[in-house]
Amino acid sequence: MSDVKRKRKVLNVKQKLEILQKLDKGESASPDAEDVLNEGNTISHSAALQSVETLLDYMGQRGFDYGGIAAVRKIRVDIRQEMNKQQKQRRITNFLKQ
Repeated sequence: MSDVKRKRKVLNVKQKLEILQKLDKGESASPDAEDVLNEGNTISHSAALQSVETLLDYMGQRGFDYGGIAAVRKIRVDIRQEMNKQQKQRRITNFLKQ
């Protein structure tokens, strides 16, 4: 087994919110994400969903206004819809391979 440790850069809450807002508007957030993350890394839908859930918890604790919380909830719904869409596509592909 290899003892190589990979450096992991983590987005702070503000950076995550900015990227999620860009994605919600249909804009590309790739340049922002690449500035912070290692090149070639992608975030899974489940990791994105977990980050959004964490952000919602934080916003609730800090008393953010309803509009901000509603926007993040919409992002959560969008991520779940995309997850379901990709899962359906995988099922169809797997079925056709059989």
